Amino acid sequence: MRRLRELAGRPDVTTDLLQIVKSVIAATAAWWLSAHVLNSPLPFLAPWTALLTVHATVHRSLSRGVQTTVASAIGVGMSFLIGYYLGVSVWTFALAMFVGLAGARITWIRDEGVAIATTAVFVLSSGFSDQQPLLLDRILEVAVGVGIGVLVNLLIIPPVRDQQASSHVDSIDRRLGDILIDMADEFSTSWETDNADAWRREIESVSEEVETAWGTVNFARESRRSNPRLIRRRLGGARQVGESVDYAEVLSRVDEAVSHMRHLIRTLHEATYTEGPWDERFRSEWASIARDAGRAIADPDAEMDSIHDRLIGLTHSMAEDGRLPRDSWPVYGSLLTSMLHIALLIDDVASERPVR
Repeated sequence: MRRLRELAGRPDVTTDLLQIVKSVIAATAAWWLSAHVLNSPLPFLAPWTALLTVHATVHRSLSRGVQTTVASAIGVGMSFLIGYYLGVSVWTFALAMFVGLAGARITWIRDEGVAIATTAVFVLSSGFSDQQPLLLDRILEVAVGVGIGVLVNLLIIPPVRDQQASSHVDSIDRRLGDILIDMADEFSTSWETDNADAWRREIESVSEEVETAWGTVNFARESRRSNPRLIRRRLGGARQVGESVDYAEVLSRVDEAVSHMRHLIRTLHEATYTEGPWDERFRSEWASIARDAGRAIADPDAEMDSIHDRLIGLTHSMAEDGRLPRDSWPVYGSLLTSMLHIALLIDDVASERPVR
């Protein structure tokens, strides 16, 4: 039950479930209207086009709905022309498929162009001689299906994907923070190559999640277009927390942080083969800074001294000390530089509460 509650609380699961429910409502309403109001003998075109029209965003439902209407109307018209003048046979069916699939390449209906061919399949395969006088009825059913699909997506909780984008950013930040904390704990005592390899595998997994998050962020941006929920909020003067967040910019910054983390892990991995002991002062202070940086990234409510200032202070103190061997500065400097770049993320919008 706890697992089910966790799943139910996830934005992506909630959105997917809502899309399924809306698709069911749209297809069922379109079928009922076609069968009981229009009295269609073959009420399949309306629910089929309704299913095609309920997309993940309102904007996509509107734009794809127009394409579906045009493509399906072309498919119906082409099928009636071929059936009326050439009859229905193996060769004319193949001709309809060829013309339909070729027409699907038309640029302005490319996304839903295959509906030309699939509509031809329905019309030519379901008793064409009986449907011959019903050309306008078939086109009307297509329009009804598209209209109901768009209407359902407009009226029943139009999808806004900001919550999913926020969830991805939160998950990525927490994972980055956990890696930094683990690295600091290991570095403060000792570490082995196996640990560095484990961090490298984890950061690659985080990088894959970033790629997935980009798709969600693009959906979030598209979900704002033509969305009546946001229009009503703006007209009413209401503004939801995080509504003004540019998640594309946020994710670009997170992607940059992942790159610096990858470099930091590579530096530590190579340092496992370096001979000679670490400077204990550097080791202790750098580990403390990295640990606090990890906590700050993982928890946007965490309060601590500026990571950036502490890194600059450590750099100055190590330079003024003069005890560090010259051969050690490339490795030490690389660790400081990588952490300096990562620290910028802590003060960036990606780690602020409105985003998370």
